[in-house]
Formats: sequence, structure tokens, C-alpha cells
Amino acid sequence: MKSGSRPSSRRGPFLLAALLVASALLGGLYGPALRATGARSGEAQESVKSLARVLAIVQRNYATPVDTEKAVYDGAIPSMLRVLDPHSNFFDPHQYALLKEEQQGRYYGIGASVASRENHTVIVAPFVGSPAYKAGIRPGDIILKVDGKPCDGLTTIDVASLLKGPQGTTVHVSLGREGWDQPIEVTIERGEISRPGVDFYSLARPGIGYVHVASFNETTDSELAQALDRLDASRLDGFILDLRNNPGGLLNQGVGVADVFLDKNELVVSHRGRASSNRPYYSSRAQSKLHVPLVVLINGESASASEIVAGALQDHDRGLIVGETSFGKALVQTQYQLSEDTALLLTTAKYYTPSGRLIQRDYKTVSLYDYHYNPKPPSRPEVKLTDSGRQVFGGGGITPDVVAPMPKPSPFQELLLRRGVFFPIEAGVGDFTRYFLAQKPDVTADFAPGDAVLDLFRRYLAKEHIRYTEPQIQENLSWIQWKIKREVITSVFGLDEGYKIELQQDPQVQKAIELMPQARALYENARRITAEHRSPSPQTARP
Repeated sequence: MKSGSRPSSRRGPFLLAALLVASALLGGLYGPALRATGARSGEAQESVKSLARVLAIVQRNYATPVDTEKAVYDGAIPSMLRVLDPHSNFFDPHQYALLKEEQQGRYYGIGASVASRENHTVIVAPFVGSPAYKAGIRPGDIILKVDGKPCDGLTTIDVASLLKGPQGTTVHVSLGREGWDQPIEVTIERGEISRPGVDFYSLARPGIGYVHVASFNETTDSELAQALDRLDASRLDGFILDLRNNPGGLLNQGVGVADVFLDKNELVVSHRGRASSNRPYYSSRAQSKLHVPLVVLINGESASASEIVAGALQDHDRGLIVGETSFGKALVQTQYQLSEDTALLLTTAKYYTPSGRLIQRDYKTVSLYDYHYNPKPPSRPEVKLTDSGRQVFGGGGITPDVVAPMPKPSPFQELLLRRGVFFPIEAGVGDFTRYFLAQKPDVTADFAPGDAVLDLFRRYLAKEHIRYTEPQIQENLSWIQWKIKREVITSVFGLDEGYKIELQQDPQVQKAIELMPQARALYENARRITAEHRSPSPQTARP
């Protein structure tokens, strides 16, 4: 049976699921607080009947046979939810499985991220210590076959599904690699793969700790606490919490991460919705695990739980927020399981920072595309005050205390990035990295691109018909050398070693280090004000 056709016997339950979702959206499924009555109930029932009639007419009369599941999953339900807001969502069985993996932070497979490139699926990077890493799989390897099944033309999701399987089972993978005439054949035993919320930590420089929080899954707060222990937080003079490109995740984990830095019983966030007038969340640790100046890095991809953390630390004057304005998502989604393998993520409340800011961006007067990709600041931002009286703003994400945008690449750098010359971990495979490693060089931990590597780089550009001039090479020389070093070290020694190279040249991280004295002044002032608030006034003090 073709993948586009499914047994008709299954269509009844999926149609019922669609009608249940419609009923929920119109106010009749989740309890008295949301239940419609009287005329509204009749309107809801009539709307559900109309949907059923439309689906029945389509099934009987459309020009070609209809995949009802696809019409429901990809059409009816998403369209209904899209009318509400950009973040309410429906998850079909495959999407729901991925959601659970993301929330749990683990799955069973070989342990590598993959990406699409020119009709192929390629290895972006094996996770350090994973079965793929131990099997010698490299970034840039092309996945040709999985258990004998050709992968050309398959989506990355399809290939990733083939690589996953029960723990302890094996999968045979055929790989294409630059410089190798024959496919590389490897048999890998699948294992439990952790997708950590804290994906990297190190010293940004002696005395200054650095942690990047990639997501908020079920274990992020404990992973952060573990990272602080390994960095020996008691010996640090400053700390950088990097929330850039973190899309959020579980609300309780956002509260847990903020809890690491706040004193006990400080408000972290509150949310209000139709079903609950106000629900506050407070820090609960006996004391903060970190008593040093704090800089928090954010950008336009920092959203949801990331903004909860940044907003709480900013409102309590606990951390200096540096970078670029965050995304601006303050809608709380509640997960409702509709069947064994489908779920509805429905917006049920809005969250507010401790100062009372709603940081949600406008989504009612803009297109869905503009909401996600062309954010605009509010014309009249909401103004609130931090604990020490500093002004902070709402209505359009978290505004940094110090704006520090990433420098824009030069036109020549843009050309090289656009042509995939290097190996950007987030987006695909850099051809020069594969081209260089195909020469089978002896790469050591202190690798630095010298004249011989740069000559090879020029030959590669000529081979790929990428036009350049020698002045362009010289003007961008330090950047080119840094990119080559970062990607080659990542390919040979793994992601953590590559991150260390990245850290040394990251301009926003360097700015955070530069601003540590300002963060210290903020922290000391906040501690002084807190102490004053807790001390008894002269009128009430005992003799």
C-alpha cells in the first residue's frame, strides 16, 4: 500500500478527533470553566455538524480519493488553531513522538544530528560519546543507506526515523565520505541518547564561568546545578548564562533555572488565564547556588521559558541582560492528550514577569510570517520597574540592559557562508571541511590553519568557481582562519572542543566579559537594597 493511502477503517476515529478538537475550541470539552451554555452551546454543536458535513461531502465528491487523515491533520485542525494564536498546535502521531522526545531529553538511536543537502541526508555532528561518535562517523558524512534501504530522496525526518530503534538493537549504515572511493560500512548498536538542556559549559576565561542552556527539558535545572558543581562555582568571580537561540520548553524548568540564581521566596513568574485568575511561581531553594555577578545573553531566538528566566533575573536586578531583544512569547500552552498518539497544545494563559510585564509580541495585527520572522518593537511599550527602580519594558520581548548585536558579516563572508564553504553546525555541511579532511591530514589538538592550509583553501575556492581576490582573503584572514579551525576541530574532536574555539572569538561573549564590572555593581546594589528591605526600621527596632 502506498504511503499516501491509509486504511479507511481508521478514518472514523480521526474524524471524531477533529470534531472533539472543534468542540474544545468552541468551549465544550475541558470542564465547567470553559463550557458553553444556552445559545453558545447550540452554536458550537451546529459548527461541529457543519465541519462533519463538509468532510463528508469532500470524501464523497472530490475529484480524486481523499486521504481523510491528512485533510484533518494538515488542514482542518491546524486551520482552526491558527485562528486563535501562533502557538496553539496539534500534534499528529509522528509530531507527538518528537515532542515527547524533546520534553524528555532522550531517545534511542545512534546519537547524531542530521540535515538535508542536495537531495541527501548528511551528518551534521555525532554527539560526543554516542554510538555514532564511537563508530567513527564524521560531520559531513552522507547517509547512503540504512539497513540496505537507499536514502536518496528521503526527508531528514524519514532517515532519522530509520536510525532510531529499541535500545540494544543494531543498525547498518552505508556512508559516503569525501576522499573515499567506496562507501564506508558501519554497524552501530543503538543506545539511549540524551539531548541535554545544558549542552556546553566551560570557563570563558579564568574565574568566569560560562553555561549555554539549549532548551528547557525535564532535567535542565539539575543539569545546570551539575555544571556549576563541575565549574566549582565557589571559586568563580563572575558567570555568563547563555540563553541565545533557546526556544524555551517546560515552564517548571524555567522556574527551576531561575531558582538557581535567586533567593528563596522570590517571585519568578505568574500566569493568568480564563481558568485561573493568577498562579504565581516562587523560588524555593534555601539559598542561591551562585553568589557572583551574572550576565545573561539573549537574542531574537530566545523565547518562552528563556524569557521567563531572563525576565525574572532582570526584574530582581540579579543579572545584567546583554545581547538583542528576545522573541516575545508569553503564551502558556497546556498539553491535552486526545488519543494514545495525538495531542493538542492549547494556549490557556499568559505569563507575567515579577514586575508585572507581559512580554508577548503583537500577533493579532500581523501575518504569521511577520510574527515569526519580522518582529517589530511595540509603538508604546509597557514600562515597569525592577526591585531597585530601574525601568524595564514589556509588550515586545525582553529588552537587554545593554544592547550588543552580533556583527554583520562582510559581503565576502556572506558569500562564503551562503555557498556552504564552512561547516555551520546549525545549518548544514561545509564543503571545505570535508575537502580538507579528505587529504587525510594529521590534525592535532593545537591545529592552526597556516599557509599550507590557506593555499588549499584558495584551490578549493577555485575548484568550486567561487570568485575571490587576494585583498578579500587578506581583509578577512583572521575570520577565515578562525572558521577553518573551529570546523576542523569540531569534525575531528567533537562538538565540545569546537564550542571552546567558538567561545574564544564570540563577540557577545567577549562583551559579557567586558561588562562583568557593571554586572558586579548591579549585583552589589541589589544585595544592599534587599538587606535594607529585610532590616527592621528604626521605629520598630528594640532598644
